[in-house]
Formats: sequence, structure tokens, C-alpha cells
Amino acid sequence: MTETLLINFLILLLPVLIYLIFLENKTTFYNTKFLILLGAITTILCMSYPIRLELGFTFDLRYFPFIIASLYGGYKLGFPLILVVIGYRIIVGGNGTIQSILLSILFFILVPLLHKKFVKLSSTKKVWCAAMVAGGIIIFYLSTLTMYYETLNREFWIISINSLSIYVICIVFIMILVEKIYHNMKKREELIQLEQMNIINDLSASVSHEIRNPLTVTSGFLQLLNKSTSLTSEEKWYIDLSLRELNRAEKIVSDFLAFGKPQSVNMVSSNLEEETIYVKNIITPYANLHEVSLEFNFSNTLFKKLDRNQFQQCLLNLYKNGIEAMKDLGGTLRVDVLSKRNNIIIKISDTGIGMTQEEISRLGKPYYSTKAEGTGLGMLMVYNTINKLNAKIDVESEKGVGTTFTLTIPAQV
Repeated sequence: MTETLLINFLILLLPVLIYLIFLENKTTFYNTKFLILLGAITTILCMSYPIRLELGFTFDLRYFPFIIASLYGGYKLGFPLILVVIGYRIIVGGNGTIQSILLSILFFILVPLLHKKFVKLSSTKKVWCAAMVAGGIIIFYLSTLTMYYETLNREFWIISINSLSIYVICIVFIMILVEKIYHNMKKREELIQLEQMNIINDLSASVSHEIRNPLTVTSGFLQLLNKSTSLTSEEKWYIDLSLRELNRAEKIVSDFLAFGKPQSVNMVSSNLEEETIYVKNIITPYANLHEVSLEFNFSNTLFKKLDRNQFQQCLLNLYKNGIEAMKDLGGTLRVDVLSKRNNIIIKISDTGIGMTQEEISRLGKPYYSTKAEGTGLGMLMVYNTINKLNAKIDVESEKGVGTTFTLTIPAQV
């Protein structure tokens, strides 16, 4: 039994090792097909080497890939894996095939129901949640064995306790590894993004000032030249055109400076009510144009010191993106500002086209945009502003359902 148990456990470690060795530095964490393939192989191998109980029954760790996939991915990932469990069980045959199929169907109905709540839990709670699910499955399995015995002897209870301990301990160990991998991946992405932001900040501050100087000088000379009485109307038209283009170039430089350090003249201590209402009023005509209704709720009492202009631009970009995600069919943009513990929470939800996990993972990257005409600089500015506030941004989205941006801003002490 011990030898077979170790084989099952090593089989479960196989996809973890493959990910660590070959795929950790690649963007395949959300690759559904790859995850299903690894889970299917692991399931078949576990079922090929079952643990035989002295009572004459067998059990294995076949449900581990299904449990992990269902909790993280819901029915979408759980369905193909439960098909593998049922299909391979039919191929193996033998006593208890019908009971095994019925149990698998029951687990498929129940376990993925926890998906939405599971993904919102902390890492520690996720581990214990998976442990309780695995424990519940083995308890249910053992309870079906009691139907074959009139009396349950001491041997049955010893084997039951051992089986339950094996299931819980193994799933806890596997879940800790999965969560550690996920945590390391997110941390690495945050560090890379932070480094990119720092580079942009340094470049924007230095380059923008250098460009502004010749722009100002050129603009000044063109204005003087435009006052000349010896110029023809056509020549003056060319000068006016040049001045407009110079003003446009200066505006671009000013926008680029927004990536730089916060301006002390704009720093305020605020509970964000004035800033959020101001942006709401600005964006309302744009929302009406696209048949989008705005819902705004404010219940925050905490304060934060920030650059008002940059923060308002950050909110404006998020509101505008939400509206544009609904511009074809209309919808509702909901903004909630509240306080939770010592954090200011801003939730911006739309009922638009939504995004895939791959698209979410690339948000905030330079020159990446989900819009065909977009440059990605708007979301880059959002992430840059949030980073300066020592805050974090979480994104939840589903294709065809909508997107929710949650800003968690630590209040000033």
C-alpha cells in the first residue's frame, strides 16, 4: 500500500514538475488545453496504479486533478477531466463500475459550484478549502463501502482513518505547491511591471523636459513672425498651422509627463469624494452618447494623499474603457467607493464584452490594448498611478458578461 501510495503521489507531482522546469517563465498558466492534457494524463496514471485496501476494495488519487481543475476553473476545466475518469473507469471495468460512475457524476455536479467563491479566497483558505473537498470525497466513498458490511470492525475504521489522512495530506501538499507557483508567477510579473514603470518614469521626466525647451523657443519665434506685416495670408496660414501642431506636440509631452513623479502642487489629502464625482460628471455625456447608464455609490471616510490630476486621469481612463466595452449594446457602469479596514476600495464594473484571462494578464503592458485603435498607454498610466499609491489593482472578467476593476488603496496613517 505504501509503495502504491508513493507512486500515486509522484504521479501528482508530475504536472507540477513539468510546469516548474519547462513553463514557469512562459505565459501558459491559463492555457486550458495544456492544463486539461496534464490533468488527463495524471488521472489515467493514478487509476492505473490503485491503492488496494485489505478489505478487498481499492481507491486512488484520481480525483485530485479534477478537484484542483474544478476549483480553479469551474465546470469548463472539470468537465473534460471527469469524462476521463468515467471513460477510463469503463475501460478498466470490474466490480463497482456503475457506483464509481454515479459518484463521479455527483462530484462533477457539486465541486465546480465552489469555483467562484474559491478563486476569491486567500492562498491559505484555498488550501484548506481543497482539503475539505478532498476529505469530503473520500468520506463519501468510504460511506458507500459500509453498505457492504453488516458490522464495521476495528480494521475498517483504521483503514478509513488512514485513507482520509492520505487524501487530506496529499491534497494539502499539492495545493501548497500550486499556490506557491502562482504566487511566484504573480510576484515576478509585478516586479517586471514595476521595473518597466520606473524606466518609463525616468525617461518621461528627462526626455519631456528636453523636448519642451526647443518647442517653447520655436513657438515663441513663430508667434513673433506671425505678427509681421510683410507676410502673405498663405504664409500666415502656414504659421498658424505650425503653431497648432506645436501646441499639440506640447500637449503630448504634458501627457507623457503624467508618467513621471507626482507634482507637489497637485498633492492633496482627500477621501476621494471630490475626485470621483468630478470624473463622473465629466464622463456622463460620453456615457449617454453610448447609451450607458452610470450608477455611483460613495461611502468612504478614509483619506489618502495623492496627486489629484493623475488620480482623476486614472479614473477617467478606467471609466472610459468600461463605457467603450459596452458601446455597441449599451449597459451599466457601476462605481462603488467604500472603506474596508484601513483600505479605500474602488470597484468599477461594466456589463461589456469582457476579457479572457490571457488579455487580463497583459493589461498594463506598454503598447498592449484590447481595442483595435488603442495604444495601451491609458492602462499603462492607470497601473503606474496605482503603483505610486502603493495600491493594487485586481481584475475580474468573463467574456460576454463584463469586467470589474477593484482598486485597493491603503489609507494614510
